[in-house]
Amino acid sequence: MEPQLRHAVTDGVATVVIDHPAKRNAMTADMWRQVPPLFGALAADPAVRAVVLTGAGDTFCAGADISTLRESAGTAQELAVRAEEALAACPKPTLAMVRGYCVGGGAQLAGACDLRFADEGALFGVTPAKLGIVYPASSTRRLVSLVGPATAKYLLFSGELIDAERALRTGLVDEVLPSGGLEKRVAEFTRVLASRSRLTQAAAKEFATGRTDRDAYWTEQARGSDDTAEGVAAFLERRPPRFTWSPAAD
Repeated sequence: MEPQLRHAVTDGVATVVIDHPAKRNAMTADMWRQVPPLFGALAADPAVRAVVLTGAGDTFCAGADISTLRESAGTAQELAVRAEEALAACPKPTLAMVRGYCVGGGAQLAGACDLRFADEGALFGVTPAKLGIVYPASSTRRLVSLVGPATAKYLLFSGELIDAERALRTGLVDEVLPSGGLEKRVAEFTRVLASRSRLTQAAAKEFATGRTDRDAYWTEQARGSDDTAEGVAAFLERRPPRFTWSPAAD
């Protein structure tokens, strides 16, 4: 089977699978190119409420397929940055479900997700120093925003791998699950995400990135939405809320 990104949508949750097990799910140039249109389509699909990114088998992603760097390291890095930015720009909640190696370009993709849940045996690394590559400025800033300058420098300067517990302590990972418990926890959590207000999530995602030019827009969206009234009524009536706001109403 050719290296590819597979995806399926179940109960409002899209699961995107990095599928290149022969090379620990390393990303080829064609796989990097698949990311922007795929996440654009998922963003536009009203049936999708949240997105999970994971790897086939027992590895998340071991980075870029090194054989592609022989052709043009600059082009490969440009493709990786475009993919990373497309993933980060997805307006819906995104979650990386990490098993095994999450290294190099894999760490870029996981870092571009809103949240990262990991198996206790997962390993993380940012490895450009092993290849003499200048890590992209945007990727470096995103890493610093997650783990702070000191840990970002540790990872970038050394290229060393860290385990899931250290990743959790530094903020690179949000939850670490015991072996066998990761998939169940992610399924439970994404069901929660799919049940919450899209209005709240979409506005919070923009605000959390530091965007400041849409405050008035989101105020208007809140005023024109029934989500707040529905949420309060559901709370008082002790029933699940039925939120109706959709980005299609923009």
